[in-house]
This record gives sequence, structure tokens and C-alpha cells, in this order.
Amino acid sequence: MSLEWISLLLLLQLSCYFSPGSAGKVLVWPTEYSHWINMKKILDELVQRGHEVTVLTASASILVDPNKPSDIKFEIYPASSTRQEFEDIVRKIINDWTYLTKEPFWTQFSRLQEVLQEFSDYFEKLCKDAVLNKKLIRKLQESKFDLILADAVGPCGELFAELLKIPFMYSLRFVPGHKVEKYSGGLPFPPSYVPAVMSELSDQMTFMERVKNMLYVLYFDFWLQTFNEKQWNQFYSEVLGRPTTLFELMRKAEMWLVRNYWDFEFPRPFLPHFQFIGGYHCKPAKPLPKELEEFAQSSGENGIVVFSLGSMISNMTEERANVIASALAQIPQKVIWRFDGKKPDTLGPNTRLYEWIPQNDLLGHPKTKAFITHGGANGIYEAIYHGIPMVGIPLFADQPDNVVHVKTKGAAVRLDFTTMSSTDLLHALKRVINDPSYKENAMKLSRIQHDQPMKPLDRAVFWIEFVMRHKGAKHLRPASHDLNWFQYHSLDVIGFLLACVATPVFVISKCLVYCWKFAKRGKKEKRE
Repeated sequence: MSLEWISLLLLLQLSCYFSPGSAGKVLVWPTEYSHWINMKKILDELVQRGHEVTVLTASASILVDPNKPSDIKFEIYPASSTRQEFEDIVRKIINDWTYLTKEPFWTQFSRLQEVLQEFSDYFEKLCKDAVLNKKLIRKLQESKFDLILADAVGPCGELFAELLKIPFMYSLRFVPGHKVEKYSGGLPFPPSYVPAVMSELSDQMTFMERVKNMLYVLYFDFWLQTFNEKQWNQFYSEVLGRPTTLFELMRKAEMWLVRNYWDFEFPRPFLPHFQFIGGYHCKPAKPLPKELEEFAQSSGENGIVVFSLGSMISNMTEERANVIASALAQIPQKVIWRFDGKKPDTLGPNTRLYEWIPQNDLLGHPKTKAFITHGGANGIYEAIYHGIPMVGIPLFADQPDNVVHVKTKGAAVRLDFTTMSSTDLLHALKRVINDPSYKENAMKLSRIQHDQPMKPLDRAVFWIEFVMRHKGAKHLRPASHDLNWFQYHSLDVIGFLLACVATPVFVISKCLVYCWKFAKRGKKEKRE
């Protein structure tokens, strides 16, 4: 076959592959901060593959910036509060949550409920601003979207799916209290070896740890409300004009894209409509800016330490900053510290401060020896991807659990942010840098992360396109969604079987008693 014919055939194939008919229209209900950063990776990839992506965002959004150059479309609706008001709420919640660990067990639960109540009110306000905007709803209905991609941490995406009558999917790491995954997703949570979310336990529990885990499970199941369910149920029922519940609508999700993978997660039961995409944002390191590269190279054989507590912590006290800086000044490595605040008095000449750092590129640099992290899932996965051992200093939300996971797998040491001393941090750094087992374990996790038949980002996009192609994924939904709680636990069957056993036992017992009484009466009459 001539070269011209081969070129023509290839061109035809490509035109079919990228034809407008194969592209879908995706509506996105996002949340803020790292959740948006995570979701945007998927959205950018969808756009690259020819799909039309529209992000529904409030005028008060903290991080979603429609003014930045992007092929993603943004549908902005007016919010009833200002951006500053929402940012103040989120900051307050973060600050309150950070210090929960210093309080007694039951006080923690009570305070956690207050924190989640504030989150719920925040999301409900955003949802009402959007759903009650008739002009917006009419425009979305006319747009004929194929799918809604939502973050399960912030309800409302499922309500839009119901109003627009289209399938929807979730992206999530976890929802506090596990009730959403358990009651909406149908995931089993055997407390004997599956640690409850936020329990800070591993899957290898002692007896007393299993007691603690059971208490967490019972509390989350029967007391804690991740969202104010009564308010949400009432709101959803009013909007739809029929009785419904938040969890009932969430249960209709076609697919759950979970930002986990087996290098990080403990083995546990999952269902086919839950797909692991952990680490999908990771990528090979790019060259560092000249200044950072020169600083890294100046470290010689000692190498560098990368330090970041994430983008949401900007109010570290001077006392804590000086404790940290004092420890960093005593190590032979050079330190690159993402820090936004007053320069600590104890800062050593080996440490440089930056308001922003190219974290992934630094973790992938051959000079990097360790990563000091707050335990955010993004940073931990980047460290795993590049095989870097960690010192974890968790602050709030999933971070303590995340650090427990990598600590259990031998790739991290954990410290407490509010109580650690300079000596504690110094010893932790020396341990993960000088003890080769931490590097070996980090590299083992890295090999597992890389050894997949399909890249996590490709897997995420595949399942999104799958749901659009098939108008859903009902064949993957477990039958448990159609059962109530006593049917799910077979309590009706157990009751029936007990009745089947108890009934003849009761009848036989009555007969024996009657016969015994009859025989006794007969003997008495005979004697008389």
C-alpha cells in the first residue's frame, strides 16, 4: 500500500476518534482547596480528549478562578455571601479542627460534630444559591449535559443530576465519619480489621484497639452526622416536590472515583462501582528553577529536605515556627521550606523560605532525602511516587489517618504539631534520613504505585467516558441499595429462622407439659 493511502487511513481514524459525536458534555460541582486542585487534573485531561467541561461555581468561590486562562468553561452564579465571609468560615473550621486532638475522647466527638455542622451549613448555603436560581437551572437544562462530576464532600451535585435527569459520579478521598460511603455507596466496614475513618488505627489492631474502633463505628453510625441530614432532607424534598433524603439521592451515583490506591490503602472490601485512582496527579519531575537548582546542588552529598504544611496553614505561631526552625538548623542537609509568615529568629543558614515551591519537582529531585509534610493526600502520593521517606506532622481532617497509613508501611515517622520539641523533630529527621529501611519502604511503595496496567488518570477518564457512553453503570450497582437496614443485615431472615425453630419447640414443649399434667392427674385419680 502506498504511503499516501496509509496517511489517508490514519487521518480518517484520527478524525473518527476525535469526532464531535464522540465528545461529551460534563457539568462539574466542585469544592475548594486541594479538592479543586485534584479535580482540575481530571477536568484538564477531559478537555484534552475533546470533551466539553463546564464548572459550576459561586461568585464567592475561594480557589476556583474563572479568570485564569483555561479551556474549561465556568458558569458563575451569584452567592448570597462574599468570598471573604466564606474564607473566614473555612479558616475558622480548620483552626478548630487542628486542635481537636488535644481534647479528651468524647469532647473531640462533640467538637467534631460542631465543625461538621459548620461545613454542612456552608455547603447548604452554596447549594441553595445555585438550585433556587431558576435562570441558571433553565440554562443548564438547555445545555443538555451528559454527566455530572461532583465532589462527595460537598452535597448538591446529586440534586442537580436529579433536576437535569442525567447520571452523575463522585470524586472523593473520604467523607468524615464514613456514613456517606457506607450508606450511600454500600461499602461494608467490618470493624474487626477495617479502621474507622479518623480513628488513626491500622488494620493490625490489638484487642483494645478493636474496642476503640468499635466505639468509633457505633458513634459514627448512630450519633455523628456528617451533614445536617434533617435540613438537607427537608431542602431536597422541597426542591423536588416529593419526600426524599440526601443519602437516597447520593445512592444513585453511577461511580465513585476514590483518590486511593493499594500502595497507601489497607486491604479491605470494595465494590465494582468504586474505582481507585490514587496518585493520578503525580508526574515525573521537571527541572527546577535556576535558584533552587543551585541551592540543591550546593548541598553536596548531604542532600536536601523539602518541608511544606500545605496551602491552608498561614497562621503558624512564632513559637511553633522557632521550634521548627531550630531543629532544621541542626541538620547537615539544606532545607527548602514553604512558609508564609514572619521569618523565625532561629532560622539557620541551611534553610530557605519560599511562599510557594514546585513540590512535585523537588520531591523528584535526586538530592531530596526527606519530606516534612502535614499529611495531605496530594503531598503523600507525590512522595510515594518519587520514593521519598516522610516526617508527618498532621493537622486536621484526613491528615492524621494518612500519616498513620504511611507510618504503618514503614515509610514515615509521625510527630504532633502542638507538642513536638526541636529535639523531637531533629531525631525524627535523622531517623528517616539515616535509617535505610525508611527509604527502602518508600521505594517499595513507589514501585507498587508505578506498577499498574493503566495510569490512574487514564482510569479516571475511562470510567467517566464509560458512564457517558452507556448512560450510567447500573450493572455495577450492588443489590444492597434496594434493601433496608434490617434486610441488609438479614435480620428478617434470622427472625424467620428463629421463629421456625421456636414454633415447633414451643408446640412440643406445650404438648409435653400437657402430657405430663394429664399423666399426673391420671395417677392421682387412680390412687383415689
